Amino acid sequence: MIRTSHRKAGPALLAVLALLALMLGVAARPAYAGADLVVNPGLEALDANGFPVCWEQAGWGNGSVNYAVTHTAHGGGNAMQITVSNVTTGDRKAMMLENPSCAPSVTPGHQYDLGVWYTSTSADTVLTAFRHDVANGWQYWTDLATLPVAGAYTQAGVRTPVIPPNTDQITWGVTIYGTGTLTTDDYSMQDATVPATGDVCTAGPACTQGSWAVMPFPNPVRSMHAIVLHNGKVLLMAGSGNDPMAFQAGTFNSAVYDPGTGTFAQVPTPADMFCSGHVQLPDGRVLIMGGTKAYPAADGSHGYEGLNTSYVFDPATNAYTQADDMNDGHWYPSATEMGDGDIITFGGLRGDSSGSVTQEVFSSSANAWQPLNAVHQSWNFFGLYPSMILMQDGRLFYTGSHVFGNGTAGSGASIYDYDANTVTDVPGLQSKDTRDQSMSVLLPPAQDQRVLTMGGGNIVTNVDAGRQTDIIDLKAASPSYTPGPLIPTGTLANGQPESASQGKMYVSTVLLPNGQVFETNGALHNRADPVTEASMFDPATDTFTPGMATDPISRTYHSASFLLPDGRVMTVGDNPGNGSFDMHVSIYTPPYLYHGARPQITGVANTMWSYGSSQHITVDAPIVRAELIRPAAVTHSSDPNQRFVDLPMTVHSDGSIDLNVTSNPNLAPPGYYMLYVVDAAGVPSVASWVHLM
Repeated sequence: MIRTSHRKAGPALLAVLALLALMLGVAARPAYAGADLVVNPGLEALDANGFPVCWEQAGWGNGSVNYAVTHTAHGGGNAMQITVSNVTTGDRKAMMLENPSCAPSVTPGHQYDLGVWYTSTSADTVLTAFRHDVANGWQYWTDLATLPVAGAYTQAGVRTPVIPPNTDQITWGVTIYGTGTLTTDDYSMQDATVPATGDVCTAGPACTQGSWAVMPFPNPVRSMHAIVLHNGKVLLMAGSGNDPMAFQAGTFNSAVYDPGTGTFAQVPTPADMFCSGHVQLPDGRVLIMGGTKAYPAADGSHGYEGLNTSYVFDPATNAYTQADDMNDGHWYPSATEMGDGDIITFGGLRGDSSGSVTQEVFSSSANAWQPLNAVHQSWNFFGLYPSMILMQDGRLFYTGSHVFGNGTAGSGASIYDYDANTVTDVPGLQSKDTRDQSMSVLLPPAQDQRVLTMGGGNIVTNVDAGRQTDIIDLKAASPSYTPGPLIPTGTLANGQPESASQGKMYVSTVLLPNGQVFETNGALHNRADPVTEASMFDPATDTFTPGMATDPISRTYHSASFLLPDGRVMTVGDNPGNGSFDMHVSIYTPPYLYHGARPQITGVANTMWSYGSSQHITVDAPIVRAELIRPAAVTHSSDPNQRFVDLPMTVHSDGSIDLNVTSNPNLAPPGYYMLYVVDAAGVPSVASWVHLM
């Protein structure tokens, strides 16, 4: 953390700070009150060390200092107290923790009203703010106002300057840089940009639409593939990045992105993982299978050819290790984890450009692909990147979402029973041959066994992409798709609204911690005509809420959106038909992050979870739900392993909670999960990582 240096203030400096305080409104309360964005504002929740949750003891310099929690509070039972003596240089402060869970989220261009009740025996105090720059991390921002000596609790209020560009969070507190005792309590922070009355959001349109920020740095790789790692970082894979010249040169790229610091670490990439498949393994490593063996020949003698190689990426080392080879080549394969931790792979193109009907099984216990004679074969071609979702009974549901797989036989959707080696058609999927680069998702919670399939087109006939959605209840005796609500229409690049029949392909759907599904990205035609539109789907009512904020960057072919552990959505990629690739990274802040301070998971008794167990956690405020969300491994509108698993709660009299873990590994296949808790306002915590085995 960068800290500003304070010394005794001279008369001129005091006069300047006093004038600044007058200009910014010190001791003047806001004219209205919105949602308080401060976590643990009354300092009532204490951590394991007895200090308030989401607050830290900070500062530097000489002299002696004592930090304490005092019960002589303005409200409630706790206040923070700092006593400093014999100081000639440096400062001390009790500050909000600089992390995504505790630091209030802010919007560039907005201003915020900050309030704190305090007593102080020192004139050498100042209200100090720090900001998180998305490219450069945490840094000192500004001193906002001096606080006069106060023998009794006094409220100080100040309005911040306009939040600078590229700032997504701030922290603030009162600094003491001279001898004396400072006591603070009952902090508050409201967005002052849009007036409101009561405990409501004051962030303007972001309250209902959310907001986007385009990161002020380029992505170093063409991120066709994105995998959220259990350390909170993101593996971005390009391979050759749809660039034949890079393929010929053997130039293959990957990078690991750290959302906390905005930095990338380049990863040596041993093969062309462009258009590979990937999946999280039970131990937290990532299995990558297949990829590009060859681009199409100029003379038309062959098309894309699939590799049979596979690699394992280890987040602990940021390195790939070659695994054994598959039985067949696979370009655009899908991969689904089964309840026993094994991986099953379908589809794609073989090494001779023909469609692969070879099913592959990777044994997680043996850390190897099984020989062909040990794997059941349906000899069914499910297309490229076929969406194969694991059902609660261990069967697989082929949703009908795919890439380049139009014209396949049957109804377009089916249930595959691996043990019985049978494929059963599922009726009801609308327009089965216009579901190219649609997206399917197991709706929250996974226990409901409902799947939503959304959008799509046809790259062969290149018809307008559709608005259709389909919903199926896999618990039904004879599951069948039924039509869902139409995707809201958007705006084309020329500014014209879509017609009532026009939708989009290259759709991305992201499961959010509040139980809703964020829908974004897309185009009207193959690699052309991006559509500006985003919406929220509510599984409780099967309805869309249109008009969500839209990414300033067009996102079509080779784009991906996925949930970060802090509850935001990251989006990368766009590869239109002219061969270009957009290198911007965008971050979406959903509306729930503007509706008040986040609940905190203050303790997880055990991060190693077993099926059917009860797991004890502590939180700092009442919550209404808890869930596990599987980290993303997404490409080409495909992540068949995305799921949200409800955790029924038992709440104890002390506010601690027991979470009841499913006993069925088919509902939550083994591996790392993001644990979220959500309060009554729909505001989620930052995720804690747990390992379910």
